[in-house]
Amino acid sequence: MIFGCGGGIGNALMDVLKSNDSFSHLLGFNRKTTPPIDLMNEQSLERAAKSAAEKGELRLVIDATGFLHDENQAPEKSLRQLNADKLARSFALNAIGPALIMKHILPLLPRSGKAVFATLSARVGSIGDNRLGGWYAYRASKAALNQLVRTSAIELARQSPEAICVALHPGTVATSLSAPFAATGLTVHEPSQAARHMLTVIEKLGPEANGGFFDWRGEPVPW
Repeated sequence: MIFGCGGGIGNALMDVLKSNDSFSHLLGFNRKTTPPIDLMNEQSLERAAKSAAEKGELRLVIDATGFLHDENQAPEKSLRQLNADKLARSFALNAIGPALIMKHILPLLPRSGKAVFATLSARVGSIGDNRLGGWYAYRASKAALNQLVRTSAIELARQSPEAICVALHPGTVATSLSAPFAATGLTVHEPSQAARHMLTVIEKLGPEANGGFFDWRGEPVPW
């Protein structure tokens, strides 16, 4: 089950998983699917979760949503650019929306056997790794997402000891989200490559990884 299947990474995940015979059903949700989802509409997320659960056990759920910029909002370079409404919007899309997805998905994961919920975070959401500053709303909202993942994972372990809830950093991917900010010399992955990397990481994760934050190589990212 892929939330945000219309985005660059979400669409690539769908394509890669279509060629994988490990799952009996593959479902993707975005604003245009049936049912549609809206990260700022909890009922739409609940409907999508229930719709997927009706198809069978949820063994892999990936939240591939995320927001960095659009025509109305760009990453801040200094404190002078902070705006309350834009900060709230970033938190709504990068932290609150995914938290509500977890609210409705995690209780539906099987009580036994491996099941994974993974959400796309970002290395810039790491407080320990922050050496450049800037990007206040994106950094802070992804850091909040990481804490929500960690806390949800603790509760999940009580219900489903073999289930895993993690945050993943996909690296810099050639999508509309990162295109304006890809620095010269930076390693940039194509969406299909990023999708394969993340699925490989997920495949290798065991219960001890529950609540962790990992990059596209499977290496832990500092909180």
